[in-house]
Amino acid sequence: MKGPLFYSKILLFGEYGIIKDSKGLSIPYNFFKGALKVSDKSDQDSIKSNNNLSNFAKYLEQIQSKGVVRFDLQKLNADIDSGMYFDSSIPQGYGVGSSGALVAAIYDKYAEDKITVLENLTRDKLLKLKEIFGLMESFFHGSSSGLDPLNSYLSLPILIHSKDNIEPAGIPSQSTENKKGAVFLLDSGIVGETAPMVSIFMENMKQEGFRNMLKDQFVKYTDACVDDFLKGDVKSLFSNIKELSHVVFDNFKPMIPKQFHGLWKNGIETNDYYLKLCGSGGGGYILGFTQDFDKAQASLKDYKLEVVYNF
Repeated sequence: MKGPLFYSKILLFGEYGIIKDSKGLSIPYNFFKGALKVSDKSDQDSIKSNNNLSNFAKYLEQIQSKGVVRFDLQKLNADIDSGMYFDSSIPQGYGVGSSGALVAAIYDKYAEDKITVLENLTRDKLLKLKEIFGLMESFFHGSSSGLDPLNSYLSLPILIHSKDNIEPAGIPSQSTENKKGAVFLLDSGIVGETAPMVSIFMENMKQEGFRNMLKDQFVKYTDACVDDFLKGDVKSLFSNIKELSHVVFDNFKPMIPKQFHGLWKNGIETNDYYLKLCGSGGGGYILGFTQDFDKAQASLKDYKLEVVYNF
């Protein structure tokens, strides 16, 4: 048995800011994917995943008592006993939604009265899904906005206006000619953990100066980047991304692995590329934006880059 595929996601804009009601834009990334699977062959990864699912099922039993969502737990536990696991190419701790895809797969297969992708997705239904997914994904991160599983489940770009206002978004189609500009992923080679990064952020939020910076600079430039990206205004987008990259470098240092501080600064100084956090940071992928991918590639020749989107 193998279930339907669920893809990874990339939060292009909005990491940390969406906690404080900035805009955000999340897109599916079909390069990585996962599916629930039952097979007779067992290796270490599938055994580990099966154990993880077993603990997740116990957690789902607890959250069911909140009355937000119900699951066919009997079927889920029977499938786990048969050796079900999540067969996934999505790297864990890389900021591309490995737990989000798993949550989407479990909801799709075992939720009762589920909201389906084929329905007319009203704002209320999207918010309901986001609430359910936030509860489910909290098992992995301690707390979750529910956006990663939502993106994976719908396989659509999602525009976040604020916590209570989200909608599927149309993003400009990728240019086919003169594809010089690109959004890319840079592999830091380090596994990041979401929970410690979020807890550093929450600790910083207790300081008034940090809260003001978030509102006056971080959220301002994040919102501008989302607007520019959706309008296809590349010139304005890169001017705002440069500012955003600067604000992150000055105020989110713990989330940027030390060995990338020089690289980050170099991008801002040369304008060859601009880096920003992909997810919570601390490792995993770093997101890059460039108006000339060849130039960025030359500057970052020691690193593995994956193009996500072309301008």
